Amino acid sequence: MITKITGMVNRVLDEEVRLQVGALEHQVLVPEFVRRVVQGFVGQEITFHTTEYMEGNPMQGRMTPRLIGFGAEAELEFFELFCTVDKVGARKAMKALVRPIREIADAIHRQDAKWLTTLPGIGPATAEQIVATLRRKVTKFALMASKPEAAEAGQTPVEGRVLEEAYQALLTVGHGPHEARERLDRVLAKGKKFASVEEILVAIYEREKAG
Repeated sequence: MITKITGMVNRVLDEEVRLQVGALEHQVLVPEFVRRVVQGFVGQEITFHTTEYMEGNPMQGRMTPRLIGFGAEAELEFFELFCTVDKVGARKAMKALVRPIREIADAIHRQDAKWLTTLPGIGPATAEQIVATLRRKVTKFALMASKPEAAEAGQTPVEGRVLEEAYQALLTVGHGPHEARERLDRVLAKGKKFASVEEILVAIYEREKAG
């Protein structure tokens, strides 16, 4: 099993990163909170801590190996713990992780099932099950330092935090998650680096005004 992979980011798509490793391009699935950090590093080398699972219908004999990547070992450990909850498989867990691990773990730790229902695909019953299963197991994740999820991958810390804060700022002013992500993608596609949330927001709205 592949547990770590290092390569150059070729493309960042909706749910995956295309990573160039030597002559091969690998598909690495990533949850949304990781994607938001990585999208600013196209053309740069990063390292993912990874796990694998099989996707498909075994009755039809069509099973495809999938690789899921995270910027830090602690994130991967939390993901694998999240998958131990009844009826929460790898795909459902990956789609649910749209917020930083520390925030999700904190909600579980304080038994806030209502907050957990704001995560994609997590209904009231599943949220209660997550709390019941994990509330005594997530303390160390809830106490994790607030830092960019990709810091261990050798990426620029300020960059990751700026992207996360810009995304949250767009949500605050009324943009939906998909809309906010598209706006960030468009300004980052030019390869420009931003030092602050204000710079990103100005670039987004100047682009829209010009368009």
